[in-house]
Amino acid sequence: MSTTGPTGEQIPGHDIGFGIDIGGSGIKGAPVNLATGQFLAKRLRLPTPANSTPDAVGAVLAQIVAHFDLPAEAGIGVTFPGVVRHDVIGSSANMDKAWVGTDMAAVVRKHTGHTAHVVNDADAAGYAEGRYGAARGKPGVVMVLTLGTGIGSAIINDGVLVPNTELGHLILAGERQSAEVRASSAAKDREGLDYAQWAQRLQTYLEFVEFLFSPDLFVLGGGISRDYQQFLQLLDTRAPIVPADLRNKAGIIGAAALAAK
Repeated sequence: MSTTGPTGEQIPGHDIGFGIDIGGSGIKGAPVNLATGQFLAKRLRLPTPANSTPDAVGAVLAQIVAHFDLPAEAGIGVTFPGVVRHDVIGSSANMDKAWVGTDMAAVVRKHTGHTAHVVNDADAAGYAEGRYGAARGKPGVVMVLTLGTGIGSAIINDGVLVPNTELGHLILAGERQSAEVRASSAAKDREGLDYAQWAQRLQTYLEFVEFLFSPDLFVLGGGISRDYQQFLQLLDTRAPIVPADLRNKAGIIGAAALAAK
């Protein structure tokens, strides 16, 4: 299989992947050029069903796959907002609880006919930033943090993903709530914090994470990373801090790349 890229070049089949990123409000997918990390077609986004059971979500996955007319033999990468162990869902904070204990690869195969590699959404985004984005070519330990409704985390060590870190659930000394309740971008909006106030909370969290893992680089993602000029200069860690490059494309790209490994 080969296809034509956005600039008219022929892309061989082994450089083509397909990723789907599942979120609490939307499910989006696109074919990906695995050599460059670029989309090969405009992504399709459909709303996540209000009753987000495995069968309801599986039906949406089927619509997305059918839209792109994938070859029958094509494998796909799929993200899930929760812990994923060997394609089995271990937690489901923002989706139906019926997902817990479910083999998601089996759900994908049932509804789409395709084999699938399932990965945590923050892990997929982090891997994409390490391979194609802000951390590309960076040696050592890279910590990718996605700041949104919660705080997602991914650790990449010399290009190798360490999965399911879930560092947004850390509880800092003197606090009763998890870090993501205090320092996510949703917390900033919910409590009406300005960037300086929010950056103080994020600073405390970053200092603790740095103490635990001594990363060589922090990459901050999530929608708020678009506004990095408002807060990045307010943060001070030993490791450099940079904004994510791929933003809301990262989950799709990382899922496709990990499925092709």
